[in-house]
Amino acid sequence: MRTKDAVGQYGEQLAAEHLSQQGFAILARNWRCEQGEIDIVAREGRALVVCEVKTRRGLGYGSPLESITYRKLSTLRRLVGRWLQEHELHPPEIRIDVIAVLVPPGGAKPTIEHLRGVG
Repeated sequence: MRTKDAVGQYGEQLAAEHLSQQGFAILARNWRCEQGEIDIVAREGRALVVCEVKTRRGLGYGSPLESITYRKLSTLRRLVGRWLQEHELHPPEIRIDVIAVLVPPGGAKPTIEHLRGVG
């Protein structure tokens, strides 16, 4: 496995743990279709929450949050519709969140930043 992929999987695991600790129910992880992938689908109360997770090992290329573009949000919106259709759900509220995970070198504790309702 490439280092980049391993770091990404580690970040997604930390993000899922963070959400669970905050009271979210994880419904799906790494859901895929031909249009793309949703990292985490969760429920918080009555809201369906789709989470995009971005993990980096440093800030040399900027914050993980800076990699979320308008194009990525548009893709996530389409994927949410596809996921809902496939699972035949009609939640009263739908939200897209972004979770940024920064894994510093040397084994220091990773930081997690959770932005709610970005798209």
